[in-house]
Amino acid sequence: MTRTLWTNARIVAADGAGPEPGALDLLTEAGRIVALGPDLPRDGARIVEGGGRLMTPALIDCHTHLVFGGDRSREFELRLEGASYEQIARAGGGIAASMRATRALDVDALVAASLPRLDHLLAEGVSTVEIKSGYGLSVAAEMTMLRAARRLASLRRVRICTTWLAAHALPPEYAGRAEDYIGAVAVAGLEAAHAEGLVDAVDGFCEGIAFSTAELEPLYRRARELGLPVKIHSEQLSHAGGTAFAARHGALSADHLEHATEADAALMAASGTVAVLLPGAFYTLRETQAPPVAALRAAGVPMALATDCNPGTSPLTSILLAMNMGAVLFRLTVPECLAAVTVHAARALGLAGETGRIAPGLSADLALWDVESPAQLVARIGFNPLHARIFKGEIV
Repeated sequence: MTRTLWTNARIVAADGAGPEPGALDLLTEAGRIVALGPDLPRDGARIVEGGGRLMTPALIDCHTHLVFGGDRSREFELRLEGASYEQIARAGGGIAASMRATRALDVDALVAASLPRLDHLLAEGVSTVEIKSGYGLSVAAEMTMLRAARRLASLRRVRICTTWLAAHALPPEYAGRAEDYIGAVAVAGLEAAHAEGLVDAVDGFCEGIAFSTAELEPLYRRARELGLPVKIHSEQLSHAGGTAFAARHGALSADHLEHATEADAALMAASGTVAVLLPGAFYTLRETQAPPVAALRAAGVPMALATDCNPGTSPLTSILLAMNMGAVLFRLTVPECLAAVTVHAARALGLAGETGRIAPGLSADLALWDVESPAQLVARIGFNPLHARIFKGEIV
């Protein structure tokens, strides 16, 4: 198996704090990192010159709704005219509008619609993407979404993690029957999708316009029985108790968190739950209450950032812009922003032992940048300085 020595790169090895002193060598073999250090032996290795560029772990987008049909830009106009997210949702827009468009597409059509969005992320150094279901809202349509997500991984050199999010909204045919929907679609569909090998994790939307913790309980209990990790959309529009619920279930992550409290932060720290902050939705919805970053930081909760790419509330396909928004809107530091899309994002997907850091034994998922410092990755807007994306040791 060919060994590759990546030489003369300024490496950000772990927590995003900055490049290691001087240029280092990185040895990879069979898609994994073997060694990191100065002047590593070159015997029999293919040499790749880094040119003194900054090298980071490849970036990770740990919360997306990348696979969907249709367009909801009219809702953008409605919000500009004064309508709220909740008003639009209750009038049949929002997730329900995407449901109708998504149900009309088969796997091939969903892949064709989603591939350009994926390519935008990959062009910014992303090598791992989480993709949720949640716009089908029937067993068949939710499984079609996840099959499309899996297909994307066969068309591009990328790691795709798939999340079952049937508990995203209540479709019209189940109006007023949330408990029936959870049992007949969310739980039964999860069992079918898991049997087909389509599910890496389970998610739910805990909110007044979605589901309560009591309604979500049977789904999360079944996920744990199947050995699947759980996540949650929580405290986005109100404090509905989703974060405490997620912590009780040992969730990988709790996402959004605008209305989370210091008590929620303490529970997340105790359960090891990652806070996934989604500034694209905060920006698009023109929210004013930011997540409690100071409380999360004080409690030692790891914070990740993601695009939340979706057709209505975060039509964002730039992880670099998500980093900038995390700094400007949520006051994250530069090291926190870089860690948020590498080591902490990996942890939010249960991949801390596989990717997200430059360390021996991990997958050789790397990015080379034409920048002097990590601050340039965060500070610039609309500028992509990626020189090369490396996935499992190969330049893509």
